[in-house]
Amino acid sequence: MDRVEIPEVVLNSGHKMPAIGLGTGGSSEPSAEQMIPLLLDAIAAGYRHIDTAALYGTEEFVGRAVAEAVDRGLVKSRDELFITSKLCCTDTHHDLVLPAIQESLRYFESLMINVELNVAWQQRKLVEFCKEKTIHVSAFSPLGAYGYFWGTHAVMDSPVLEDIAAAKNKTKAQVALRWIYEQGVSPIVRSFNKERMKENIQIFDWELTDEEVHKIEQQIPQNRACTGKEFVCPDGQYKSLEQLWDGEI
Repeated sequence: MDRVEIPEVVLNSGHKMPAIGLGTGGSSEPSAEQMIPLLLDAIAAGYRHIDTAALYGTEEFVGRAVAEAVDRGLVKSRDELFITSKLCCTDTHHDLVLPAIQESLRYFESLMINVELNVAWQQRKLVEFCKEKTIHVSAFSPLGAYGYFWGTHAVMDSPVLEDIAAAKNKTKAQVALRWIYEQGVSPIVRSFNKERMKENIQIFDWELTDEEVHKIEQQIPQNRACTGKEFVCPDGQYKSLEQLWDGEI
């Protein structure tokens, strides 16, 4: 694969982060034989941000792929890669949080908080709040978790995206990801198909028109894919979806 140069964003810490990342989560835990070659393909294509999590069961494979990428000369050093992980939901008890974070940070730069964001759930209030606080937003499920049991077809089956993609000779995924990038947000996209993996990072040398942005922001219905209903319980902290999401459901 020809390598794509991915721009970087500067975080409020002063550290630089690639403007798009590769997610490694899935509906089932992969094997090393499956995951490591795919990660090497992604690094060869140009991905420099890889996101993992203890819950995914991929942290070890990411570490092994990074070491092999350096050995093969795909990157000059480990410093060229930005690796993030996330706190597992089973480690959120106050006595477990710090040890779990310390364990992950032995290997990776930072921990992220998942935020669902895509053209069908645009999170304008959250994005504006984060901009005011100089917090950089990374978009979880930027394509609506298309193909997953909890995902939505609202992104990849959007007639608005289909029309824009046809007019620009782009894929619907590229249009969706470009819109996220133009919001100042970094998408974390997951595909282990070599061609789609490459297509998903070919979004930095073209722009959406004002009219196209207006259509995306005004004509695509807004609904969450991940409702969070499993976090709601009559006897728990959150007794309704409205309470869980502060009324934004």
